[in-house]
Amino acid sequence: MPHAPSNGANLYYEETGTGHPIVFVHEYGADHREWETQVRFFSREYRCITFAARGYPPSDVPEDGALYGQDHSVADIKAVMDHLNIAEAHVVGLSMGAFATLLFGIRHPDRATALVVAGVGSGSVTDPAALAAFRAENVGKADRLRELGWQDLAIEAGTTPTRIQLRHKDPRGWDEFIAHLRSHSAIGSALTTQHYQGARDPVYAWEAQLRTMAVPTLLAVGDEDTPCVEPSIFIKRMLPNAGLWMHPRTGHAINLEEPAAFNSAVQSFFSTVERGRWSLAASGGGGEADRP
Repeated sequence: MPHAPSNGANLYYEETGTGHPIVFVHEYGADHREWETQVRFFSREYRCITFAARGYPPSDVPEDGALYGQDHSVADIKAVMDHLNIAEAHVVGLSMGAFATLLFGIRHPDRATALVVAGVGSGSVTDPAALAAFRAENVGKADRLRELGWQDLAIEAGTTPTRIQLRHKDPRGWDEFIAHLRSHSAIGSALTTQHYQGARDPVYAWEAQLRTMAVPTLLAVGDEDTPCVEPSIFIKRMLPNAGLWMHPRTGHAINLEEPAAFNSAVQSFFSTVERGRWSLAASGGGGEADRP
């Protein structure tokens, strides 16, 4: 199995196709396999790379909590690219992976030709008490994972208000999602929950960095992905070079719920960027785009 070395973990990856690289970064409840519909579509014209995050087999599962968190998640994208001798790539992330993708754009703008940031911002709050409660809640979730594992908790995770839409729209796809979730490492997920999901910055804390990050960015969100709608709107207002695409009647796993629409929107975005037609806003986030 191919693995890319990163700090404290070897990351399993897969690559398909040739052309300009696209690196796909998966969400908390998924793994590299949930990008299959995108890989089959985009590998016709692009070099597609998926990888399993640290804590997600067949990548390594470190047992030290210090080896998890937002800094590692960004470094892992870079490590995969470095291992594959990729100087620049489009980067596509969902949820936890979208958080890492956005932060990658802030920290390594020279390595990203375009960003797709889908379903980002869950847990981002401005009230300190609410943030403390969110962090404590994730410690509790981590403890439950250690005690029960994914065999007992997968159905619960797959039927939350932001995920039940997948079951309604695509029962076979939902069954596959649950099967994959049950194969995840309980300890890896618990450490990810406590030290990454529950300890990361609110996206609102990045306002200054977002205002100066000029990498072309497509924000994607389902209108029923309630925790991510307002953060996505905030990021759109801050980023000078971003567009916001919202799909109706859609929850958190937007690439699984609406693969055709998602692929079409991302393909159109990439095409516009590659033709040099994704213009910077005239001034600050939320301004009118320059017109040629």
